[in-house]
Amino acid sequence: MKILLASNSPRRKELLQNLGFKFEVVSINCDEVYPDHLEVENVAAYLSELKAEAFRPLEAGEVLITADTIVALNQKILGKPKDAIHAREMLLELSDNTHQVFTGITIKTKTETLTQTDVAEVSFDTISSEEADYYITHFKPFDKAGSYGIQEWLGMAKIKNMKGNYYTIMGLPTHLVYKILKDLEHKAS
Repeated sequence: MKILLASNSPRRKELLQNLGFKFEVVSINCDEVYPDHLEVENVAAYLSELKAEAFRPLEAGEVLITADTIVALNQKILGKPKDAIHAREMLLELSDNTHQVFTGITIKTKTETLTQTDVAEVSFDTISSEEADYYITHFKPFDKAGSYGIQEWLGMAKIKNMKGNYYTIMGLPTHLVYKILKDLEHKAS
C-alpha cells in the first residue's frame, strides 16, 4: 500500500507520521470553491472530496488522503485570513464565543472513495486586541482556518473548553484516518 498525502500542511504531515504510516506528500491544484447552498457541516467533506477528485487516477495499491478544515461561528464560515487585519477581525469574533471546527477527510483508492467529517467545539476566553495582535505578529496564522492553530500560543492561553478530538481541530481526525488505513491494510493482506 503506497500512501499519498495531498496536503501542504506541516501539521497533517506530522500527525500522519506520528500515527506510524510511511507516505509521500503530493500536491493537488484545485480551486477550493463550494456551492453557496451547501450546509456548513458539509463543506469540509465537500472540499476534501473535491481535492481527491482533482488528483490523477490512482494505480492499484495507491491510497490518497485529502483533508479540509473549516471553522464556523454561528453558521458562518471563517476561512483563512487574507491579511493581518482580517485575522484580527476573526480572532475578535471568536473571543468569548464557542465555534465549531469541521475536518473532512477523503481516503481514495483505485476502486473506492471514503469521506467522513469529524466535528469539535471550541470555546475561547476573551481575546483582547493586544493579544490578537501579539498572536498574529508572532505566529502568522495566515494558512489556518479561523486564523488560529490550537497547538500554538492562542490555543494554550485562550481556549477555555473544547468538546471533541484535539487532532480534528488541528486539521486531521487521526482516529478516523488510522481506522480507515488499518482496514485498507487488512483488506490488502
